[in-house]
Amino acid sequence: MNITTFKPPVHLTLTSTPNFPEISNCKTIKQFRQIHGKLIKTSQIHDPLMSAELVRCSAFSLRDLDYARLLFYRMNQPNPFSYNTIIRAISEDEDDPVEVLSIFTLMLCDEFLSPNKFTYPSVLKACAKLRDLVVGKQVHAQLVKLGLEDDEFVVSNLLRMYVLCGIMDDAQLLFFQRTLHDNRTVNRDGFLGMDGVSKRRQEGDVVLWNVMVDGYIKLGDMRAARQLFDKMPKRSVVSWNGMIAGYAQRGWFSDAIGVFREMQMVDENVKPNYVTLVSILPAISHLGALELGKWIHLYADRNGFNIDDVLGSALIDMYSKCGSVDKALQIFETLPKQSTITWNAVINGLAIHGRATESIQYFTEMLEMGIKPSDVTYIGVLTACSHGGKVNEGKRFFNHMIKVAGLNPRIEHYGCMVDLLGRNGLLKEAEKFIRDMNMKPDAVIWKALLGACKLHNDIEMGRRVAKHLMEMAPSDSGSYIALSNMYASLGEWDEVARIRLLMKDRDVRKDPGCSWIELDGVIHEFLVEDDSHPCAKEIHLMLKEVSDKLQSIGHQPNTTQVLLNVDEEAKESALYYHSEKIAVAFGLISTKAQTPLQVVKNLRICEDCHSSMKLISKLYNRRIVVRDRKRFHHFEDGLCSCNDFW
Repeated sequence: MNITTFKPPVHLTLTSTPNFPEISNCKTIKQFRQIHGKLIKTSQIHDPLMSAELVRCSAFSLRDLDYARLLFYRMNQPNPFSYNTIIRAISEDEDDPVEVLSIFTLMLCDEFLSPNKFTYPSVLKACAKLRDLVVGKQVHAQLVKLGLEDDEFVVSNLLRMYVLCGIMDDAQLLFFQRTLHDNRTVNRDGFLGMDGVSKRRQEGDVVLWNVMVDGYIKLGDMRAARQLFDKMPKRSVVSWNGMIAGYAQRGWFSDAIGVFREMQMVDENVKPNYVTLVSILPAISHLGALELGKWIHLYADRNGFNIDDVLGSALIDMYSKCGSVDKALQIFETLPKQSTITWNAVINGLAIHGRATESIQYFTEMLEMGIKPSDVTYIGVLTACSHGGKVNEGKRFFNHMIKVAGLNPRIEHYGCMVDLLGRNGLLKEAEKFIRDMNMKPDAVIWKALLGACKLHNDIEMGRRVAKHLMEMAPSDSGSYIALSNMYASLGEWDEVARIRLLMKDRDVRKDPGCSWIELDGVIHEFLVEDDSHPCAKEIHLMLKEVSDKLQSIGHQPNTTQVLLNVDEEAKESALYYHSEKIAVAFGLISTKAQTPLQVVKNLRICEDCHSSMKLISKLYNRRIVVRDRKRFHHFEDGLCSCNDFW
């Protein structure tokens, strides 16, 4: 679409209409149509002000956009108010940017009318949604000719248009002209180092700052977003929410929580709102920061927040991923049961805790209540079957999804099925399942099969799958490490050296094991063989004490987990310093007796750590919860909730 018609206003344009009580007080569409019929019979419908009010009432009071459209297109000579009304209504209600620009073009073609400051915000939104920079710049030129470049609402939408079109250079120039003392043209680095913000505009232009920060976030440039955010002369809750959500959505969870804490400490005039809570809860969930999650829940209750299906589901997810699945179930029981996302949250929460039977029961109850499951629902119930070893049930639910629910499997569903079959030793069936998929299997699918090969010691298939993965995803360390580990388990150290050298040549790096534990609201992070913590000496002593106690009751370290060509003593020493053991040792020296400990780990827990945790829970009379990459393990009195199936 190309907008070329433009003219200066030939007379004063109308921006509002007089009040017509008979129309504005109308409550139902039936009553409205009766009034409309009366106006037609009395010929009052030809009054442009009366017609304009009919369009406004239909579009915004009664929310009947189709009727408003009918009224508008039958007007003999729509006035600016009518144009602005229908443009705004379509922009907000139906989100049809093409129709918005079409009506705007009609307005430009009327020689007796001219757009005004109430027209351009919706038109600019339409350009932004279409990512139509050509039309957007034409509109920009028009509003400059009309002298509207100083209107805050118009300029904020103009800036947002450039940002959403990804044209940050033009967005920066407009932003500089609006917020700096003069109109200097500077590059981004120069701007980020400047402090010449106009005092007059500091408060009024907070929207512009937010738009610019949001633009950098959308481009994934969190560094530039944070630099600009730190220079904001005044921040609104929208400013804080943008940074929190930006970090959380990109997996920078610690940074998201850091911004949330900073918000509370440095800006007493800004309070967390509904969006803040929904944005921060995923970061809390990922890090397992239960105490902070409890604070969020308490804050929501005390401040009268509506815990609806969205916030409620986020709380269910948080409690589940922070190890308190029973609390998650309590919240679920307080929520309405009409939303699929609420059921998804509780089904998946039970699944990752290995409570497969309960997860399936909730899925069955959901179906009985007539709630239609989504594809996410089936990911949850298939995960439950995988963690519970329920092969037949998993196959039945997979078929139910396709044949009854009418959903096409996503790659995640295929991954769940491969994991389910592989965990239960059905490796050939899993490989055939992959070959018969209706889509090309990705690296995640093959990695699930590779993990099963390693679990069940099928070296031949494992070699084949690993080599395929190395060709398919040459930068992914998982296949190299798995193949290297398989060779190491056979004592083929030359092959291990070859794989490690190949990783070095291709600059492939293994993700280090990392665990973290939350104590008194502070998250402590530990890497493998980490001695950087201020309490490193005390932690080392506790690890030695734990090792001595384990040996005294006959525990033998499972050195087959150390796939290095070193002697047994060195292997046992290496097992001491797995990150989850360091985190638990820190928890033991930092809390009172019988205090439960909860650790989050970025990788799958190894067999030696798993067997050690069972014994530690009994020796120290502690309930220890470990969330690894796949699921939860609840260790208590020498047992694990997974029943050694993970």
